[in-house]
Amino acid sequence: MFEMFHDFFGGLPPVAMNSTCPAFVDGENICLPPLKVPFYFAMRQNLLDGIPDTILALAAPVITYWVMSIFFHCLDISGWHWLEKYRIHESAEIKSRNRATRSDVIWAVVLQHILQTGLGYYWLSEPPHISVSRCMVEMEAVGKTLVRLVRWAAGPEAGEYFLELRGAEMTHWLYWWGIPAAQVLFSLFIVDTWQYFLHRFMHSNKFLYKQFHSVHHRLYVPYAFGALYNHPLEGFVLDSFGAVLAETIANLSVRQTMFLFAFSTCKTVDDHCGYSLPFDPLQMISGNNADYHDIHHQTIGIKANFSQPFFIHWDTILGTRLTRKDIEERRLERKVKTT
Repeated sequence: MFEMFHDFFGGLPPVAMNSTCPAFVDGENICLPPLKVPFYFAMRQNLLDGIPDTILALAAPVITYWVMSIFFHCLDISGWHWLEKYRIHESAEIKSRNRATRSDVIWAVVLQHILQTGLGYYWLSEPPHISVSRCMVEMEAVGKTLVRLVRWAAGPEAGEYFLELRGAEMTHWLYWWGIPAAQVLFSLFIVDTWQYFLHRFMHSNKFLYKQFHSVHHRLYVPYAFGALYNHPLEGFVLDSFGAVLAETIANLSVRQTMFLFAFSTCKTVDDHCGYSLPFDPLQMISGNNADYHDIHHQTIGIKANFSQPFFIHWDTILGTRLTRKDIEERRLERKVKTT
């Protein structure tokens, strides 16, 4: 909705813009109290001096991918015995059951990063000038919209009472927290929707699966830096284009886009890490985690668990969800039938 709703880093102390208001609604205008900037907002044009935010947004997912991958690779080669109980597969399975070498995987991921960076460079536009006055103008627009909605929903008398009581507070919350959070959540929903239906279609269409998606399934046992091991065209359409589509529809700013790119990359790598870690926050926020996605990479689950990378609502609604408990029940049923 507004370009200034999207700065998720840094911080600044409260900034005074005008004198104390006698009333929130003043005729056709609204009167806002002194501007208070929340801790996450960076009142500067670029987060890092000398590096445009657009460049940082393009670099964020690439850096995130390899940092996360190297972290999990270090766990793989650590030899720590306490980690073994959290492995989804034995380490020997990676060498024996995967049909792609590590060098194949690395080169494919590097190519996808080049393609996604090129798409992002073409797609992302320079952010508008960041200033206190711009914040105030946009906050006033939010406040005026709030006034219209409250008057329509509650009526003139009750609406005026609420606005005078909570109008300024609500405007502040909507501008700094409510609208930005809604935009980001909406972008996650778009990514999930795009990936679920396209992913499922690639499994139901034999040509698409054989020519494109089967490349990713050469990794029968997933591992972290193989998360983006795909056919280049699939990686471009499913992952890269899906992300910029979400950025556009949700109207994210460059800094919100930076968060979306980095967070979705973290989640994707974590979902392929090969560990079911009870203390991993990314595996705690959703049922769509490493164990859930690992089922999809196995023969028994290849027609299930299409959701990625965030939540499992589409699998649940459309009947394609498969859990470890479901697998055990199926195996038990087969055993009973054969006896």
